[in-house]
Amino acid sequence: MKNLSIYYLIFLSLILSSCAEKPPVAVDGEGKLEIVVLWDSTYSENPVTSLPVQDAKVFLSSKYGLKLAVTDLNGKIIIENLPTAVYGLSIRKQHPIDPNIILIGVKQNLDVVSGKVLVDTIYVNPISSTGIVINEIYSAGPINNIFYFYDQFIELYNGSDSVRYLDGAIIMRVSGNNDGKGPGADENDDGDIDGVVYAFKFPGYPGEKNIPIYPKQFIVCAVDAVNHKNMISTSIDLSNANWEFYNQFSPEDIDNPNVPNLINMFSHRTQDFLINLVSDVIVIADGRDSVLLDGVDISTILDGVEYQLNPHPQSKKTLDIRVDRGYVLSPPRYSGRSMQRKEAGFDTNDSGTDFEIIEPPTPGKQ
Repeated sequence: MKNLSIYYLIFLSLILSSCAEKPPVAVDGEGKLEIVVLWDSTYSENPVTSLPVQDAKVFLSSKYGLKLAVTDLNGKIIIENLPTAVYGLSIRKQHPIDPNIILIGVKQNLDVVSGKVLVDTIYVNPISSTGIVINEIYSAGPINNIFYFYDQFIELYNGSDSVRYLDGAIIMRVSGNNDGKGPGADENDDGDIDGVVYAFKFPGYPGEKNIPIYPKQFIVCAVDAVNHKNMISTSIDLSNANWEFYNQFSPEDIDNPNVPNLINMFSHRTQDFLINLVSDVIVIADGRDSVLLDGVDISTILDGVEYQLNPHPQSKKTLDIRVDRGYVLSPPRYSGRSMQRKEAGFDTNDSGTDFEIIEPPTPGKQ
């Protein structure tokens, strides 16, 4: 009887073990990325002198957030413990001689799979900094339930080491052209982007030097330059903004007499300069092209940013890639959050990797 009981227990254990589910062979979160960063100091189109880029900042972004790494003496980074996802990678390094040139490298759609090693080589290219960029966009509005969003602002920044000038420069909302290629696209392939809806300009003309923006200076352009906390406690104070979007064709637009005005260029637009809460295209141009109803010449554009609420592929990028290769994933409506560059002036011409969502907004600072 005792032997039968032992045999029974052995038989039962064998049955149970055969029915047990096999453990997974790999656990998510074990992906590995090995990247070598190189550049050609001769500036040729086909690199022949491949130099390792040491101490370059590497930004790795995915749906899981952002990781920062720095290349070693051999221009290499190794990032481990990555979950399975599609990653975007952006590289930035100050030129070793010219402070107005940044070495930039961008790579998108890196498929990292847990348990595997992805090896790649990325070449960086020298990009001359024009200085003036759109550094922060606050469009969502504060936390409220009465649909208040008049505290919007656009912040500019001079990332160069020399004084730039804003005389005649134009800030535009480019959200028209919905029936063709989309807002900000070069509809007729004629070298301009189409769909300009609003255009407000700084006083003066391009080439004049009356409106300086100094190195590392922030310029806040407010829709209404007032203390919005007086209306909504969760809002922000813009009474000390540098400039105010003022529509001289609107009898109801607010005008803070202590803040200089950006002037509306379209007489048929009689409403406030307002941008979409979650999806729009914002562009600043130097003003050399002032006939905007047929589009704005790409050669005159200083910077442009597209933002959308939904991630790819639900949304289609429309801003011409010569202006911006990506788009910012915007915060929700009435969230009190804004879109800001990860580093002041940090511009790889890919807003998808250059920007992050912050709370609260930081007008006039980083």
